[in-house]
Amino acid sequence: MGAGRRRLWQTMAVGGIGLSLYAGLLTVDDVRDRASSERDIAAACDHLVSGEQVMDLQGGMVRAKSSGYDEYRLDARDLPSACTIDKVGGSHRTTDLFRLIVESSDSEPVNMIGDRGSPFSTFDGYQPKDDVTAVADREPEAWPLGDGTLGSYMNFRTTIRAECGPGSGKAAPRLLNVTAVARYPEVSAEDLRRLAHIAREATQQLTLRIGCRTQLPALPERMTAVPSKLRPVASATGSCRWARQLVKEQRQGRLPDRALTIPAREANPAEGCLLAVSPGRVRAIADGLDPDQRDYADGALTQSPWWLRTVSYFGAEAESVGYDDIGDTVILKPGTAGGKDGTWWASSICDGKPALHTISTDHIYDDILGHKTLSSLFRAYVDDITTRRGCTHVTYPAAKDFRDL
Repeated sequence: MGAGRRRLWQTMAVGGIGLSLYAGLLTVDDVRDRASSERDIAAACDHLVSGEQVMDLQGGMVRAKSSGYDEYRLDARDLPSACTIDKVGGSHRTTDLFRLIVESSDSEPVNMIGDRGSPFSTFDGYQPKDDVTAVADREPEAWPLGDGTLGSYMNFRTTIRAECGPGSGKAAPRLLNVTAVARYPEVSAEDLRRLAHIAREATQQLTLRIGCRTQLPALPERMTAVPSKLRPVASATGSCRWARQLVKEQRQGRLPDRALTIPAREANPAEGCLLAVSPGRVRAIADGLDPDQRDYADGALTQSPWWLRTVSYFGAEAESVGYDDIGDTVILKPGTAGGKDGTWWASSICDGKPALHTISTDHIYDDILGHKTLSSLFRAYVDDITTRRGCTHVTYPAAKDFRDL
């Protein structure tokens, strides 16, 4: 081999060694950064979660960090509380990644009802939607995990619930909710499953820490995608079956013609049904409205869709329900019934435990329905679910609780 060729091979060999060493250094740095990120995540979430599992979201990452402010760090001694984690990319640019939320029935109601915002977004990017109530893209109905006793999930979050039974410590509340949230779009089926594992393990850690005597069921083997597209009420099943029967008996009129249902599970401690009015139905209703109400129909097509949501809570869930009354939280008491400002509730006893049956409406739609129709609708709902669940001692709101606003 000539001297020139020998020098060429020597240069290539040395260059190759140098590149290998550089790659090795990068790998070591990545490992160190990831280990540091995992420790930061665990500390920010009060050591309820594994930083490794959080960093495996989105196919895995090298760097992540907690938000730097104290309000984004979780303190399990002062609930409700939450931690927020960001992904760190190139040039140290951060993007939303994960949040863990812990709620306790001892601090404030874990279940809030009322018109707290529409389940429908009104824009698709920067363009107004042609059909606002086609998809519940802001807040669809949560599906039960298994039979529902373990918790519920949507396509971007999972909530695990724990009821603290006899023998629990003084620090243990009646009910705990732990929610793992993916804060990025297009959450994969693998990540949804990972969120469920994170939330369940966090719940397990917390119940052991505070002396909450409970038995968490195993996660279901399958977690199917949660639908967000509404279907015609005329074909509604599951939790919205009662609405199909109501429309069949009373005709459509001003009643909702769309439904988003969940599977009806007899053990599910929180069962909801979302109903809404399609653009075509809004136009049909508008023809029969008083002149001063017709502007409401125009708004329903663009900014203020007409919708209502029914939810029933059983057992420990029924003991932690409230609504907002001009900045003050009103806690509902099982055994009572009433209504105010788009929120109504009834009570019953189901399987020896208290239950609350609620309805929340868009603040304009209850005026469109009128007090007689709304009262009839709510009674049909309560009759259906209490019959289906074998409930007794049903208490309905008085007629005066339903009024035209």
